[in-house]
Amino acid sequence: MSNFTIRKRTADTVDVLELVGELDAHTASHLEDSLKSLIELERYNIVVNCTELAYISSAGLGVFMAYIEDVRSLQGDIKLTNMSPKVYNVFDLLGFPTLYDIVDTEEEAIVMFTS
Repeated sequence: MSNFTIRKRTADTVDVLELVGELDAHTASHLEDSLKSLIELERYNIVVNCTELAYISSAGLGVFMAYIEDVRSLQGDIKLTNMSPKVYNVFDLLGFPTLYDIVDTEEEAIVMFTS
């Protein structure tokens, strides 16, 4: 089983999910549960910090695809930050940079929500 955790915190009107470890078919449900719970709490401004994300599989990418339309339909968004080149390449290969804001820092993403 993969080692994966999510650290959650709130910065102003933005919720930050820090992904730690490997996001794959065995751990994707953890991210899904976190996104579902934020939506249920009517928290739609979400930043996903990938500083400590070591690996992402297609199952992990699928979770992002499953929730982006829901969040945007509620006037929110999911912004991705702090990706290593290895993780970014996976997102880039599947065209995510055209669908998501992927920025260098968490602070940059938070400003995008608050400005």
